[in-house]
Amino acid sequence: MGGNPVRKTRIAVAAASVVLMAGLTACGSDGDGGSSGGSSKAGGSSSEGGKKDGDSPVRSALTALQAASKTTQKQESAKVEGDQKQTARGASMRSRSEGSFEWAGSGMTGTAEITTEGSAAGAAGGRPMQARYLKDAMYTQLPAGPYEGKWVKYDYDVLAQKGGASGAYLKDQIQNNNPARSVQLLLATGKVKAVGKESVRGVQATHYTGVVELGELTRSQSQELSESDLKALEQQFRQLGLTKERIDLWIDDKDLLIKKREVARSSTGSTDVDNTVYYSDYGTPVNVSAPAGAMNFEDMAGAGAAAGQS
Repeated sequence: MGGNPVRKTRIAVAAASVVLMAGLTACGSDGDGGSSGGSSKAGGSSSEGGKKDGDSPVRSALTALQAASKTTQKQESAKVEGDQKQTARGASMRSRSEGSFEWAGSGMTGTAEITTEGSAAGAAGGRPMQARYLKDAMYTQLPAGPYEGKWVKYDYDVLAQKGGASGAYLKDQIQNNNPARSVQLLLATGKVKAVGKESVRGVQATHYTGVVELGELTRSQSQELSESDLKALEQQFRQLGLTKERIDLWIDDKDLLIKKREVARSSTGSTDVDNTVYYSDYGTPVNVSAPAGAMNFEDMAGAGAAAGQS
């Protein structure tokens, strides 16, 4: 691929982060970072992972997640709070985000405040950054540097063009991701187990877990990527040493996803991602518009700044 290799590396790492934020899961074996604790029975609502007579634990968990998928999809919006820790080729970064998102219709929209720390955060480290997500582009207000306070537009089509396969995947995920999709893609694997009942910020929920091959996850999650883009993206992930991830979901007694955690550690030790997201206030109003006078990221010097999302 042509173009700026540093920019493409950054976009590739951002794409890997987006993969983890989709909340996918499949449980291949009990190894590879599976959650501690065995499966447990719980009775009551569909989200409790209860086992009926004649049901296997896997079938019982899938039935519960089917209900959670339908219920979460119908809500169409939620408040979101995320905490992502990432290490890539010796550089570390922790991002905390808080905002509201809507997924009604096609594409996801929302607003968020993102604070990053660590060696990869640069001059922006520790300074809150405002972000707005529309159906065709993401906007960030730079918290530091020569363009401090200015809004920058990351057009999804341009990201796809500049970032090659990983940019195309990043576009696909930003436009199509939502909490319900996390559960739907878990269901598509057909393999998941219920760990048991746990408290999540004072709310009782059932914990589900699984492990999935990253290549399988990428293909099942993508809607619009070509076969060549998929193969190229899988190769980039292999170069980063990313082969598997563990996904954990917590579903409350209203059949709503309230927490998800994704963990991936590369075989080479060069790339680690640990991402946790909390969902609350489903149905919250979301109002977002493009800021006036935003600059295009491709027109700026050093425009390869990370374009991560929660």
